[in-house]
Amino acid sequence: MNISVTKAAQQWGVSRTTIYQKINDGELSRTADKKIDVSEMLRVFGEPTSKKRTERSVNTVQSTPLNSQSVQYNTDIEHQLALEKLKNEHLSQQVNDQKKLIENYQQQIGQLNKTLDKANASIQDFAQVRLLEFKQAEMSDEPPLAQEQEQEKRDDSIVVTAKKKKRWFF
Repeated sequence: MNISVTKAAQQWGVSRTTIYQKINDGELSRTADKKIDVSEMLRVFGEPTSKKRTERSVNTVQSTPLNSQSVQYNTDIEHQLALEKLKNEHLSQQVNDQKKLIENYQQQIGQLNKTLDKANASIQDFAQVRLLEFKQAEMSDEPPLAQEQEQEKRDDSIVVTAKKKKRWFF
């Protein structure tokens, strides 16, 4: 049985150009009336795609309900996976933000500790200066005894307060 190049191209699902190339290369032969023998097409291209499609459609029709459920299940799983990936990215971003916040707080704590140390040192220096002034004044006997005791109590309370604060923070 002989068929035209156009009909052969349609049945086997190839372009006419491909068929003409095979003819020119000598892989496919034509009859004198420029038609192609079906056996030649079978030899070169195998079974026609229209026949293959018919066999596939029969198999597909039988398995469609199962495949439809599988496709739906796979689609649902893919959506869940995408959602979980988005959640994971969001949580990772939150963790990174919290780490940055913690670092910032630690830096602030370090700066506050330095400021506190400087303040405590200043208080101690002040207390020592006042104590020296008091001792010098005591040696010169200028202030009365009651005023000296009162000033000494104030100086001692400043030193004790500074020590208490230092112990409380450290």
